[in-house]
Amino acid sequence: MRHNLRVQAMKLTTKGRYAVTAVLDLAFHEKDGPVSLADISSRQGISLSYLEQLFSRLRRNNVVSSTRGPGGGYSLACPDTDISMAQIIVAVDESYDATSCGGEGNCSGDDYQCLTHDLWKELSEEIHGFLSNITLSEMKTRREVMDVVKRQDSQSDTHPLENMNPEKFNSEKVSTDQS
Repeated sequence: MRHNLRVQAMKLTTKGRYAVTAVLDLAFHEKDGPVSLADISSRQGISLSYLEQLFSRLRRNNVVSSTRGPGGGYSLACPDTDISMAQIIVAVDESYDATSCGGEGNCSGDDYQCLTHDLWKELSEEIHGFLSNITLSEMKTRREVMDVVKRQDSQSDTHPLENMNPEKFNSEKVSTDQS
């Protein structure tokens, strides 16, 4: 007997996906100086107010730094080789916890964990490990990512990849607490 099983992918929330997208955009465009959130918003289709909230958290968690005044904007706080996808996601208080109890072990509403708690906890740890091992630098060398950046830049005023040699590369609302 054959079963029709629908596989549902686990999803990060918009906050985590947008944070990674925006910081990766920043990593591609910062070589000419600080990048404005308006430029990231335009290229990525993320609202400016949402980016302001995300970047406030990213700045507090030392993923990005800001420069005020004319020509100001954001830059990476450290080299792109030192920033992992997990670091970005955690910086905006995002979680990829697959347990129903938030990892607390009280899944059944009492002091006991549910039958599958350890399975979901291990999955969460695998996801964290996977995202911890991918840096912005690595993402910037992926052919598919570079192709998207080229397409986006051809539709805007900035072109960070126009002088790069492709042969050298491998083929909602955010809480605004001030903590």
